[in-house]
Amino acid sequence: MPASDLSCLHDRLMAQVEAGREALVDTTRRLVRIASPNPPGDVTAIAETATALLEAIPGMTVQRYESAPGIINLVGVLSSGRPGRRLVLNGHLDTFPIGEGAWSVPPLGGVLEDGRIYGRGVSDMKAGIASSLLAARILAGHQDHWSGDLVVTLAGDEENMGSLGSRWLLENVPEAAGDAMLCGDVGSPTVVRFGEKGLCWVEIEAEGQPAHGAHVHKGENAIDRLRDALDALKRLEDLPVTAPAEVSAAIAAAKPVSEPLSGAGEAATLQRVTVNIGTVQGGISPNLVPAAATAAADIRIPVGVTLEAVEDALHAGLDGLEGVTWRIIRAYPASYTSPGHEIVTRTVDAAARVFGAPPVSNMRVGASDARIYRMFGIPSVVFGCTPFNMGAPDEYILVDELVAVAKVHTLTAFDFLAQESPLS
Repeated sequence: MPASDLSCLHDRLMAQVEAGREALVDTTRRLVRIASPNPPGDVTAIAETATALLEAIPGMTVQRYESAPGIINLVGVLSSGRPGRRLVLNGHLDTFPIGEGAWSVPPLGGVLEDGRIYGRGVSDMKAGIASSLLAARILAGHQDHWSGDLVVTLAGDEENMGSLGSRWLLENVPEAAGDAMLCGDVGSPTVVRFGEKGLCWVEIEAEGQPAHGAHVHKGENAIDRLRDALDALKRLEDLPVTAPAEVSAAIAAAKPVSEPLSGAGEAATLQRVTVNIGTVQGGISPNLVPAAATAAADIRIPVGVTLEAVEDALHAGLDGLEGVTWRIIRAYPASYTSPGHEIVTRTVDAAARVFGAPPVSNMRVGASDARIYRMFGIPSVVFGCTPFNMGAPDEYILVDELVAVAKVHTLTAFDFLAQESPLS
């Protein structure tokens, strides 16, 4: 397709998103009004609404999969009718619980006020789902200009690490996979996230010998033993990191834009092992030598450190400690898609067209289902709305950002699939 024709088509696509602004806002508010907290993880009600929204897209075929009671996963396939590539637009239906603290608006009200949409899960990630649904609806009207399949996967389990959501789909439903994946999870329109740190959760138990606090010579203090274990755990932060040059360069280039959004120190955090000791328990009275103590820690692993290296360091630091036992309760490696991969560069190009300036590309500190897609060899990026008060009262997103994100999803999906079109 000549560049001038493609540019005109891009303008038409963006104009269609703009024309669908009201419907996009209404879809987002409609999704927010349906509770889908995880825990407990029952997404039946919102899955029914999401199914109806998918089925309303002309040409979309929808399959429903219940991976566990109440955990519903949806796969919608929009085919061009011609062979080509497959792009996946991924989202998750579950949210954080409403949590503690006072809301100034109903947490499930989907309140629209002063250019903002409020509600639990609006940023994480019902706004992103609405953006992808609008993108799919618009591409359904331009099937003569692209080839292959556009797939929308809506997972019922992400907040609990996705084993019954995106991972289950990729293990059991071939249509859930593709040549690339774009996720509208939380982020920022100025940052395309191409990777994220790995994770290792560890539980440690220490046993001692109880005694009176005045007769410490007759006992063994379990908390002291636990302290030694935690000191060893913190030493994992000194593990050497050997990251690919393209990842280090991207983090450095993104720092001036990304850190004002995500906090000073993000660039350093992305490039080192961090150990957060989240819980410590032990003892019943100051004048008693404790017989038992426990702790749990969250270890985050950068690209450039393998999960195996972390496990080796845990064995080296903890195995020889008397009275100490430990176990890994959850783990996955760091992952990234090359910043130069087409799905990344097309997302950057689309955002540059929408905003008039290119976003930066960077890693992501927290987890998303993109890591699961990468585990299955599928290049993946995250591009979504800025999360305001995520996980706290008065969570909200900006309507203008929502519309912009929908434009980026639409342009990225179109350009990725149009490359295989005979009209290209």
